[in-house]
This record gives sequence, structure tokens and C-alpha cells, in this order.
Amino acid sequence: MEIEKREKKKFENPVVKLTFSALMIALGTVLSMFRIIRMPIGGSVTILSMLPVILVAYIYGTKWGLFTGSVYGILQLVTGLDSLMGHGYSLLIIAGSIIFDYILAYTSLGFGGIFKNIIKNHAAAFALGTTVCCILRFLCHFVSGFVLWGDLSGDAKGSILYSLTYNLTYMGPESLVTILGAAILASPFSIKKADKESK
Repeated sequence: MEIEKREKKKFENPVVKLTFSALMIALGTVLSMFRIIRMPIGGSVTILSMLPVILVAYIYGTKWGLFTGSVYGILQLVTGLDSLMGHGYSLLIIAGSIIFDYILAYTSLGFGGIFKNIIKNHAAAFALGTTVCCILRFLCHFVSGFVLWGDLSGDAKGSILYSLTYNLTYMGPESLVTILGAAILASPFSIKKADKESK
């Protein structure tokens, strides 16, 4: 028990915390570059690119998670500028997209640990937190889709359907893969915890 406390204290050291978070942001950024599906005006299906940032939120809490997510969002903006620039989009659309599709969308990954102290099973808590993150990110893209890009469909009702269809095309598979990855990643910790509690 004493060893566990020492290990926890060591992991919560500010230098360790910052280093681990930076590594997870870097890992997420690299994973985001491996796109299985790339949509024409932004959005893609990647190999678990959200999971490292959600893991940081699960370990260190929502406040730090939101900060980490916002930093990750800025990096995603920098690496995804080609989908915004050079296409003749208005400044309003570019500014709105930066806010909804990057800053808010990726900052929402900071809610990954909201069930950590509510649900005892780590796999379930992590997977459920990841599900919330995926839903929040989808909602940001959905709002951006019908508010900023809705004119591509021609009318208000069509813009909602357009945004829903477009964003589900990539966020659906991206979310399923990420939630499954979260459950698998956390499962060994849940088994270990259950073993300890049974002794």
C-alpha cells in the first residue's frame, strides 16, 4: 500500500505530469497524421489519435485535461491549416471553424475522466468518459457544419441533414474505434483493481 502511494505521488510530480502530457499530445498528433479516411473539407478517421489526450484527462482530472485538449487543438489547427486556407473561404468561416472545429472540439477531450471517481471499474469509466468526449466533439463539428458550412446544401433543413451526414461519416467510425481502444487499454487496470479488492 505504501509503495502504491509513493508511485502515485511520483506520477503526480509536476515535472512528470508535464512530461507525460507533452508526450501524449505528441503521440496524438503523430497518430492524427495516419488517416484511414480523409474528408474533403476537414475531418478524418485516424488510428486512436484522440485517446492519448483523453488518457491524460482520465489520469490528471478535468481541469488539466481541458488544458491539454486545448493545446492539442492548437496543434491540430496548425497541422490542418491546409483544409482552411487557399480555398476562398471568408474570414468569418475561417474564424468560426477555428473556434468550433479545433479549439472547442479538441478541448472537449478534457472530459475523459469525469466518471473516474463515480464508476469503480476503470474500463467502464474510461470508455464512458471517452464516449462523452466523442459526443461533445461531434456536437462541435455538427454545429460548425450547419452554421458555417450549411450554405453548401442550399436551405436550413438541408444544412442540418448535410452537417449530420457529413460529420457522422468520419466521427462515427472514429468514435467507435476510440471507445473500443479505451475499454481495451483500461481493462488490465480494472482486473488488477478487482484482484486487490478481493484479497
